[in-house]
Amino acid sequence: MVTETRPSGADITEHVPRFSILVADDDRGTREALGEVLRNQGFHTVLAEDGSAAVEIVQVELIHLVLFDMHMPRMTGLEALNLLRHTIRRVLPAVLMTADATTELMRQAFLAQVYSVIPKPVNKNIVLHTLARALAQVYGKTAKPGSSPAPTQPTAPDSTGTGPQIPPGDVGRV
Repeated sequence: MVTETRPSGADITEHVPRFSILVADDDRGTREALGEVLRNQGFHTVLAEDGSAAVEIVQVELIHLVLFDMHMPRMTGLEALNLLRHTIRRVLPAVLMTADATTELMRQAFLAQVYSVIPKPVNKNIVLHTLARALAQVYGKTAKPGSSPAPTQPTAPDSTGTGPQIPPGDVGRV
């Protein structure tokens, strides 16, 4: 478990686990930029170059949320998510990124209970807002970067919405 030390009260320190987010994208620049943005916001980040590597990581590390590119070699983001949903015994919120948000992809994402689909190229503020909302929905309203995950088992995400719909071309891209 990854911890960080924070002052609390009169020079007393406590170890607070951080939310771990797995970023899987076959584009190294996008993957590393997103990892840096999330680390700067207090998240513990784990990076994977494709869906297969992401599945392997989730099976051995505690991950609180996955941020998957849709189109990756060997295994798409949806294929990786579906495999994870059949192998792990807990809810794992997921957000997809894609430059090709077709009606069929949106339907598949809805059926897979993806929290949201973010258009690429991604906007840093949209990513942070979307991930914070997904974490709060699954782990509780106090879910913020750097905060402690709720100790209880998360509940299933609401399947009635896919989060905010964001138009492509926003300023401040990652």
